[in-house]
Amino acid sequence: MQVKDFLHYQLIGLMSGTSLDGVDICHVDFFCKKNTWSYKIHNTRTYTYPEQLLKHLKNVVNLSGFELFSMDRQLGLFFGVCINRFITDFSIQKNEIAAIASHGHTVFHQPEKGLTVQIGCGESIAHTTGINTINDFRTKDVLHGGQGAPLVPIGDQLLFSGQADAFLNIGGFANFSIINNDTSVTAFDICPANILINYFTRQSGLEYDRNGMIASAHTVDAGLLKSLNEINTYHQLQPPSLGWEWVEEHILPLFENYPISLETKIATATEHAAFQIAKRLNEYNCQTVFVTGGGAKNTFLVSRIEHYFKGGVVLPDEETIDFKEALIFAFLGALHLENIPNCLPSVTGASKAVVGGVMHLA
Repeated sequence: MQVKDFLHYQLIGLMSGTSLDGVDICHVDFFCKKNTWSYKIHNTRTYTYPEQLLKHLKNVVNLSGFELFSMDRQLGLFFGVCINRFITDFSIQKNEIAAIASHGHTVFHQPEKGLTVQIGCGESIAHTTGINTINDFRTKDVLHGGQGAPLVPIGDQLLFSGQADAFLNIGGFANFSIINNDTSVTAFDICPANILINYFTRQSGLEYDRNGMIASAHTVDAGLLKSLNEINTYHQLQPPSLGWEWVEEHILPLFENYPISLETKIATATEHAAFQIAKRLNEYNCQTVFVTGGGAKNTFLVSRIEHYFKGGVVLPDEETIDFKEALIFAFLGALHLENIPNCLPSVTGASKAVVGGVMHLA
């Protein structure tokens, strides 16, 4: 990858994950000198969703076409308001920001049908903030036959390589990437994580299982765990990217087959995630894994990964744990600005490397 001798971009990255635990915003400088990228984080913050908006987002897959487009606009305006508040709170100079890079909130992800939809209208963000905004990072890759995911591995390769053998993000889904000796990257979604654990935890009246306290206090259902681990996807060498539709089709029916308590479901979902994560890491003979995402704070889940994993777990500082994805989407935006491919076809399966993202001028 050839770039100019020196590049400098300042961006704001925005990440809204499937676990719906808030909107992560990261203000960061990127530098590239002689093909080597580095970064400096200036400010970070997470903004929680208003109750009414959160309620709609939880039901977004069931909305009518009109309601979905309305939600797209509403969410984009909310993102813009959050960014304006962020800029004010940290006294950021707007004219120094090259662009906002927003992942958006995934509603549908069915790349085998050529479909991936993230809402959070980029035009609304640009209009609200007065800053050029890049979003819709996945569609172009999907149109070239790729999965449109995962996108974070290019950040692992260019910003974090050398920190560990593998890089694991535990968000709504657990996904990982491995930088191979020939500098190529292997990466894919492993299994549902917070999206499934939180699904059951919310039925108990809590937003999430803090530190895995519910899971650690209850027994795993061995029969259900066995059924989950036998799902065909987990035995594919390079499985497809995962979305909520996949969970509804392959995971939830198995839970329905077992008349067990809510607490046992939470414990089993947690153990299932830990087992599948460690299994994949062991299959690739990883010696160390760098863990980020909300699930990295679930101490019980991490302890169960350590139980199954033959290598060592590396937990970075809290800012990196919380904001690595927002940071890397800002990085995808920097690559977009320089017209450098920001999707790895070796990871997504696309026919070519593409510059993902759509620019919305303020």
